[in-house]
Amino acid sequence: MRDKWSLYNSGWNPNKKNVIVIHGFNGSENNKLMVILRNAYLMRGDFNVFMVDWSPLTVYPCYLSSLRNTRLVSQCTAQLYAHLTYSGASIYHIHCVGHSLGAHICGMISNHLTERQHKIIGLDPAKPLVDLFTMDEFRLTRDDADFVEVIHTNSGVYGEYPQIGHVDFSINGGRMQPVCANEANIIQQSRCSHFKSVCYFALSLSKRRNMFLGVECTETCDSVMFPSFTNKIDVIPMGLQTPEWVRGTFYVAYDDPNNFCQFDG
Repeated sequence: MRDKWSLYNSGWNPNKKNVIVIHGFNGSENNKLMVILRNAYLMRGDFNVFMVDWSPLTVYPCYLSSLRNTRLVSQCTAQLYAHLTYSGASIYHIHCVGHSLGAHICGMISNHLTERQHKIIGLDPAKPLVDLFTMDEFRLTRDDADFVEVIHTNSGVYGEYPQIGHVDFSINGGRMQPVCANEANIIQQSRCSHFKSVCYFALSLSKRRNMFLGVECTETCDSVMFPSFTNKIDVIPMGLQTPEWVRGTFYVAYDDPNNFCQFDG
């Protein structure tokens, strides 16, 4: 990555913004959800999309080794980030999006940069064993970028809880997604809910009307039926349209009528 022209020769457009997308445990860049997310960015027409495929380092059932390998992946991805800036990309035109363990990798990239990232979007950052085996420098926190946005769909089970970003969106309370209620058991329901963070974020990327609007809530935002809201009435859009000055936790109601990117186990 020492040749700054290598990006140009690969088709990189310096006039577009850049997104680095990182999958989670036992995933790959060709995973159905990652393809949907990649295509959602490409359909916008204003992004160069970089897919980080660390599938050889995260294989079921080896979760602990995958957790260890996130450090190596973040170091290698930091080289890509540095190469983008070396080639002329502004840090304000680069953001990292990660699902599950991929969200923590996004955060860890800043450990290997001379200046922290500008923006990170964490899609239901992984919870299992992260508290036990990692320190803050090896997980996503709001200190990893100027602006950290987190989308919760399975908080407390496969996803982190509570607020870990500058702004956190809890979709349908952020714990279990209603559309996943018909899955065979609680594990499948949780997995389905965990992956819905990718689906819903991809949907929010549409340049048409944003269907994901958040209302600020209190510590009981995780209640699907009875969330407790603050007295503020501002409605905040989730996703790329979220104003970077916003702080707090927001409840997003979405019924997913067509079961977008249907969970297939």
